[in-house]
Amino acid sequence: MMKLGANSVLFGGHSMETAFRWTHAAGYDGIEISAIPGMSEHLVLDRWRECAPEITELSAKYGLALLAMEQPKQDEAIMKTAMEAASVIGIPVINCGPGGKSGDEDSLKERIASLKRLAAMAEDHGVVLCVKAHVGAAIDDTPTSLRALEEIDSPAFGLDMDPSHIHRAGENPVEALGVVIERIKHVHIRDCRGRQKGPGNPEDQANGRGDIDLLGYVRVLHEAGYDGPVDLEIIGAKEYSVERCCLIAAEARGHMQACLQACGAR
Repeated sequence: MMKLGANSVLFGGHSMETAFRWTHAAGYDGIEISAIPGMSEHLVLDRWRECAPEITELSAKYGLALLAMEQPKQDEAIMKTAMEAASVIGIPVINCGPGGKSGDEDSLKERIASLKRLAAMAEDHGVVLCVKAHVGAAIDDTPTSLRALEEIDSPAFGLDMDPSHIHRAGENPVEALGVVIERIKHVHIRDCRGRQKGPGNPEDQANGRGDIDLLGYVRVLHEAGYDGPVDLEIIGAKEYSVERCCLIAAEARGHMQACLQACGAR
């Protein structure tokens, strides 16, 4: 069964306990820990050994599975630290960004080579490394995602599929999902209005607020037997009050549950 979670970056302006408390209150199964400098002070990798006990205690206190970590940089030293932290804390998946430049063949080759090295590192640490197509980056759509998948055959590597980026790349996320479904090991889910560069205001990223067929998207996941994390990722809410963050989390969770029920997944 798919596990519904939320990235703690939604509560990036608040404490890690606040993120756990209200993610649990909204009914999620688990949480993705944000290790994104500048967007949160949740898992700070420079002092991860101090953060680790709090994360495991909060996971137990609020009954939230630790579904993933988002650490966007491919810097090998930073990623080694992230993988050490994930291995010790018990976080199975690390999501990173592709980096590089869209439409640049040399950049794409370099990024794929980097990810291949990091996938080997992930194998050594017993974690899974995922990357997602990202607007403006070297891997930015389904064809470039397939290039990466063809060249990186490590069992510790997979796609983190985010329908909002695929939508903004001008593709149909439901159709694109079917092409790569066998290599998906994590899903970042959110909605999006229009096909502009950014995902929009935090409220407009809440599932059901935008133009993406998220019901169809969840149906493809269900019919393919996907049983991994589906983590809400809302960015831009760092200055929001706890109440505004909670409204977004709860609204999106309700839509996700309705999608699962509509396709017989729950």
